[in-house]
Amino acid sequence: MKKIENVSYGNAHERQVLDIYLPDGEVKAVFLYFHGGGLAKGDKRAAERLSSYLVQQGVAVFSANYRLYPEAKYPEFICDAAKAAAFTYNYITENLSCDKLFISGSSAGGYISMMLCFDPQYLTSAGLEPSKVSGYLHDAGQPTVHFNVLKERGIDPKRIIVDESAPLYHMGTQESYPPMRFIVSDNDMKNRPEQTQLVVGTMNHFGYENFDHIVMHGTHCAYCEKLDENGVSVFGPMIWDFIQKLL
Repeated sequence: MKKIENVSYGNAHERQVLDIYLPDGEVKAVFLYFHGGGLAKGDKRAAERLSSYLVQQGVAVFSANYRLYPEAKYPEFICDAAKAAAFTYNYITENLSCDKLFISGSSAGGYISMMLCFDPQYLTSAGLEPSKVSGYLHDAGQPTVHFNVLKERGIDPKRIIVDESAPLYHMGTQESYPPMRFIVSDNDMKNRPEQTQLVVGTMNHFGYENFDHIVMHGTHCAYCEKLDENGVSVFGPMIWDFIQKLL
């Protein structure tokens, strides 16, 4: 595996960088990952363990940082993610002879991946046609207005609000979406399983069929950096299972 660190995808801020994990052989697909941390903390190094598994399957991993609270304001972190996605697609088509781009994120990163998926303005504004994305894996993201976006507005972060800054608000506005997978834990953050079930129900309500839903046993994103009894990433095979069906 080859790792390339701190590759710039933007020039406006020091956090507009990503790390690239490359297989030694053919690149079958590319997985762009956004870390969690409530939009206020976290780092691209969260992808190290899942990357070690995915590169063995021929999947290159791009793990991106993005601007955070309190310095960042909505929607700067989403705009950064869109720039990272556009950069990644251009990079892989020009340098890796690959056009299979999968976008994912965990927790706050899952909120970001859902916003990129369901509100096409972000990718379009960054120069990436949304149809170029081969699939999305949304991991334990908040589909309503993110609690730190509510705090920015001076609103109780426990409130459940659905407006333009919520992924749910945009669901059903497109005729079709790329294939996607939703993941959540049965003992996740308060109200996260119920909100995820609302997402699944809304997808069904609109008649979308190219998605699935996995409920893990445990706490919020506990599987993301966990290793099994053989020292293998628990999260990595869940990602590979989703990707390989679409290649």
